[in-house]
Amino acid sequence: MHYFREHKWIQFAALLAVFYALVMAIDPATGGNLWRLQETPFWLLPDLINDGLRFVIDDFWVVDVYDAELDLTEESTLMKEFTRTLSGAVLFSINLIRELLLGGVKTVVAFTSWDFISANEWARIPALPWPAVAAGAFLTGHYLGGRNLALLAGASTIYIALFGQWTPAMQTLSFVLVTVPLSLFLGLALGTIAYKNKTFEAILAPLLNVAQSMPHFSYLIPVVVFFGIGDHAGAISTVIFATPPMIRLTILGLKKVSPEVLEAGMMSGCNARQLMFKVLIPSARHDILIGVNQVIMQCLAMAVIASFIGARGLGYELLVALNSLQIGRALELGVSIVLIAVVLDRLSLAWAHKQTDYLADRPFHVRHRHSLCFLGILIGTSVAAYLASMVFPDKANYLYFIHESQGLSTESFWDRIVDWLVTHTYDSVQSFNFFMTTSVLMPMKAAFLAMPVAATLFLVAGTGYIVGGLRSALIVTAFIAFIALTPWWDRALITAYMTSFAVIIAVTIGCSVGILCSRSPRATKVILLVCDTLQTFPSFVYLIPVIMLFGVSDLSVLIAVIVYATIPATRYTVEGLSNVPQTLQEAGSMSGVNLLQRLLKIELPLAFPHIMLGINQTVIFSLFMIIIGAFIGTDDLGQLIMQSLSQANGMGQGIVLGLCVAFIGLAVDHLIHTWAEKRKEALGIN
Repeated sequence: MHYFREHKWIQFAALLAVFYALVMAIDPATGGNLWRLQETPFWLLPDLINDGLRFVIDDFWVVDVYDAELDLTEESTLMKEFTRTLSGAVLFSINLIRELLLGGVKTVVAFTSWDFISANEWARIPALPWPAVAAGAFLTGHYLGGRNLALLAGASTIYIALFGQWTPAMQTLSFVLVTVPLSLFLGLALGTIAYKNKTFEAILAPLLNVAQSMPHFSYLIPVVVFFGIGDHAGAISTVIFATPPMIRLTILGLKKVSPEVLEAGMMSGCNARQLMFKVLIPSARHDILIGVNQVIMQCLAMAVIASFIGARGLGYELLVALNSLQIGRALELGVSIVLIAVVLDRLSLAWAHKQTDYLADRPFHVRHRHSLCFLGILIGTSVAAYLASMVFPDKANYLYFIHESQGLSTESFWDRIVDWLVTHTYDSVQSFNFFMTTSVLMPMKAAFLAMPVAATLFLVAGTGYIVGGLRSALIVTAFIAFIALTPWWDRALITAYMTSFAVIIAVTIGCSVGILCSRSPRATKVILLVCDTLQTFPSFVYLIPVIMLFGVSDLSVLIAVIVYATIPATRYTVEGLSNVPQTLQEAGSMSGVNLLQRLLKIELPLAFPHIMLGINQTVIFSLFMIIIGAFIGTDDLGQLIMQSLSQANGMGQGIVLGLCVAFIGLAVDHLIHTWAEKRKEALGIN
């Protein structure tokens, strides 16, 4: 018995044996609630959520609102007035930035009228010449990161302009330039409040866990009901999605400030406000700026998803291209999205790592040479563009932007490649597709669907108890029991089957590649650079090549998921093995072990907690990508979430479905974190 208690693998084996016995014993025809929980009042939860939110929108706190244009007073609710005001402010901001980049009249109309615009042709905001934007990107890159970053930023901007993607790219950029500051402000404010108030932090922590585990599409559903569709709705859903990482990194950065720094600030006479803004936040600058990087990436990723509710830009164009199976055009748009993502990622990281020389005493024109250079280029290109419009009023002005029909294009090239690949690989691809579907995926799917509720809850509770004791067992069982109480248990099992398959393959590939690359410092740098680059790609981009080769199927989604989810498994494995102390490796070698023994007995056990965190991220990445994969056809929870977007009363259903996905991720996250912490404690790792 003592041996049984000391060895967890024996406990797991016994648990699996009992689970298998329960699966075989519970008959689907006669199992009743042991097989699937029958309809309960809990099934009414989506309707209750719908009714509650509808009451808040339509009936709660009715106020009289005066309409100056119609000269009448009408009844409205406080929520409608709030959402209307917020939507107007966000949309005005997006349009203002968009018109500064592309030219327009909407924001002028907001202060005047369309009659005024018609009567005064000069009352228009001129577009910003694209060479000026390219020069600004080049100079910003040079200021933050030197020559290489300048070339990357400048060349990417020129590529987007020359390939006729300037208009949708600037629409996307205007979207990001509004959502990022809003997310940063909210994240910094809530993070500082949570740092100062432990009760608020305790309340906020589980909400952040749920928010970061919810699939992207779940944010869209309530936003559509409250705010409608359009750029403003997409921006609001993006802010909700992108704020949690900023909150977490703000709290983390403030907590890492050493007590000595705080004491020095207080001894110098700082009050609470000065201590926060003059000492704590500057000291936590690095972590906060890493949060800025994460917010930018989240906003750009969500900008593509937000196209489902009318947000304009590259994401919308990509969605249209994928819907019509224009693979060549989709690839061009995907390249533009990737370039923007990579440039913004590198610029924000360079900003986070840039050191300011406070002691340098340089003249004004040297300190601000980049800004002065940009100002000169801006004035010169603006004058040139205006003169070109005056001299050639009937001709297209290529200094403002190059229309897609007049720009360079590789669409036909990619289409020919796609046609060639489909023609020459069709038989082999279809054979592989048929084999994987019939011999691997369908049996695995059937096995998951054969899992009774009672047996699954027993397995989850037992796993939680073995890993973390009674508390962990109660937490993870509560998460999965919530799903069991809904009508979508079978859909959740399909999601679990797809996630399990993707995680197994991604972890196998990622850990293997990570172990091999960790053997060489040069290979370590290369693979980390590859992981950094791939992680900046918006998840939607991964769907393009799999649709091109495999069409619409579960295998297509799973291949995209595996590619996307392999990144964290590889990265954390490399970093975990690279952080093993060199002294321990040398001690192992001196004791006579060979390289394989050193890897298996010393390096992997010490890196195990770090690798487990990578596996945790792999699970989360897989869940997100599987839900997005519903766009190209799956029958899991993601498909139902997407259907909820188009249903009149789909808000409650979408929220509950999003919670189901989140709880799967949170259950796995809790188990892995608990296991990793216990391993750290056993190994004496801080």
